[in-house]
Amino acid sequence: MTDLLLLHAPSVYDFREHAILYGPVSDMVPSSTVFEMYPLGFLTIASYLHDRGMTVRIVNLALRMINSRRFNVPRFLARTKPRAVGIDLHWLPHAHGALEVARIVKEIFPDVPVIFGGLSSSYFHSELITYPQVDFVLRGDSTEPPLHQLLLALRQGAPLDTIPNLSWKDQRGVHVNPLTFIPMSLDYVDLRPDLIVEMVMRYGDLESTLPFNGWWNNPITTVFTVKGCAFECVTCGSSQTACTKVTRRQKPVYRSPASLVANMQAIARLSHGPIILVGDVLMAGPEHAAQVLELLRQADLPNTIVFEFFALPQASFLHDIDRCVRNWSMEFSPESHEQAVRDAQEGESGYTTEDMEALFKEALRLRCIRIDVFFMIGLPAQTTASVRATVEYCGHLFSLGDKRLSCFISPMGPFIDPGSRGFEEPERFGYRLFARTLEEHRQLLVKPTWEHILNYETRWMTRRELVDATYDAAEHLNELKVQHGRLSPRRGRRVARGIAAARALRSRLDEGIARGDAGRTAAALKGEISRFSASTVCDKRELFWPRRLFNFRISEIRRIVLRYVGERWRRSGQYAQPR
Repeated sequence: MTDLLLLHAPSVYDFREHAILYGPVSDMVPSSTVFEMYPLGFLTIASYLHDRGMTVRIVNLALRMINSRRFNVPRFLARTKPRAVGIDLHWLPHAHGALEVARIVKEIFPDVPVIFGGLSSSYFHSELITYPQVDFVLRGDSTEPPLHQLLLALRQGAPLDTIPNLSWKDQRGVHVNPLTFIPMSLDYVDLRPDLIVEMVMRYGDLESTLPFNGWWNNPITTVFTVKGCAFECVTCGSSQTACTKVTRRQKPVYRSPASLVANMQAIARLSHGPIILVGDVLMAGPEHAAQVLELLRQADLPNTIVFEFFALPQASFLHDIDRCVRNWSMEFSPESHEQAVRDAQEGESGYTTEDMEALFKEALRLRCIRIDVFFMIGLPAQTTASVRATVEYCGHLFSLGDKRLSCFISPMGPFIDPGSRGFEEPERFGYRLFARTLEEHRQLLVKPTWEHILNYETRWMTRRELVDATYDAAEHLNELKVQHGRLSPRRGRRVARGIAAARALRSRLDEGIARGDAGRTAAALKGEISRFSASTVCDKRELFWPRRLFNFRISEIRRIVLRYVGERWRRSGQYAQPR
């Protein structure tokens, strides 16, 4: 039996039957509108439990459902033999799918405990635990030790009231144990890529372990440098305010430089793909960042290392990266080119648009492979005119003439994050919310168009205006990319056709809603909706690095396989160690 079966659900469980125009809400992330990318916590949970003698299986149900209409979830689950089932509700867009998968699990295995975790689970734990298909909710951003304690207690029939971070229920009602496991270091657990290879061997199931659709061709890996945040972006569910409220983390906690780089080395032994450092390494201070760079210099990894910056770094730090890292890229999200909008979203951002542009020019004078600049629609103080001006600014950046610099713009969606200041105090920051509870968000996710799925609008733009501004911005940015050689004319025409088709579908769905037969209209347009619900505002391939003929290191895969087979033989008594 498997000690823990970890299941990642699609955003909407029956997306294969629904006809929903999701829009461009996932165009800036590797996954599709189904949000099939499972959280990194699955891998740290698997590593922590494996080191303590437990077996864990990861099944990306969302990806399996994308790749085959014939994939039958209940039939597949019925063949598994779990002692416990874990389901992530980390990102709120999974509110529908996660609960539906839990319901199916309970129908098949009524006596198997169902455990939820993730930031959204933590925020809505009081409501989530009342659903009949949910037995336990583990709160906080670090749940590996409490989960281990829970699994042991369930196996032994031990009391549950001392397990930290746990919300649970029995015949006496709902119980909420104190959230006291808040580790001040992230070095207690690691992400071991070799365990994924072993998992594939053990269950003979490669597809279920892949992080997102297309990962095999674009094996981007992420390494978290921090939990918590020192910044106060209004709409972010991981902001300082949100962390204080949801995870009780009063200040950020970081991985040590040694642990961080060792993890990157383990990934580089297996994969040629880029490694993204999630979180700004400078947030822990310049000495911490300098130690990371020195260890990277010693490691001399061939992979592209992608640095994410939350604030504008000093030009000298870019020079330090260039000296220490063989191949590097950077990501920066100013949200808006306009200082007033940026300050409304981030507080005092501490830099001007001119400062930002000067830093980009400096990076382009170095060996930086690419710079990705991300802008957002739906910010406080942002108008349609401001959005148009942001796109024009992208054209200005393109005119610098270096094709290593790319710009992207997308709507903030589908939801403002629970726990963020914009969610907790919407009126103060100019937001109007259309959903506050978990159930209300679950219902929003099955609305016919993304305009009606959005859980917010702003004082400056209604939901309809947000959608219009997004399509207008996408069209113009696409034109600028073709004009400045960022996209070939052929790919530009393909994106333009997709935007035009999405606009037309939206109009036809709006007509159906006005007539009162939205369901019938959506059903009639189902095929077209599916075809034009991805790569709406850009060609998603722009997010990926150039592909290699083969993305993985055969020698490392062979080593892991031989080790796994050897351990199996030793455990079965069929193999004896030579003396």
